[in-house]
Amino acid sequence: MTNHRAEVQIGAQGRMIIPTVLRKSMNLKPGDRLIARQSGDSLVLERRSDIEKRLLAMFAQASINTSLAAQLIAERRQEASTEPEPV
Repeated sequence: MTNHRAEVQIGAQGRMIIPTVLRKSMNLKPGDRLIARQSGDSLVLERRSDIEKRLLAMFAQASINTSLAAQLIAERRQEASTEPEPV
């Protein structure tokens, strides 16, 4: 994966043009939709499909029969049992 950098300018209506070198490198076409998010002081643009793949991989380890809510409640109860009683 090649990392390209380019300076962009925000227009009066908040629009930004992604430079050609970046569009070609990322295979972006007119009409493609990206998800914009803030990460610290940075603006990150990602394809929805890339986000979906990342989330699916993250949760792939969870069994279909596993209740994530039940796991969370059990963890919270365990933590609460070790906390000192309020005075």
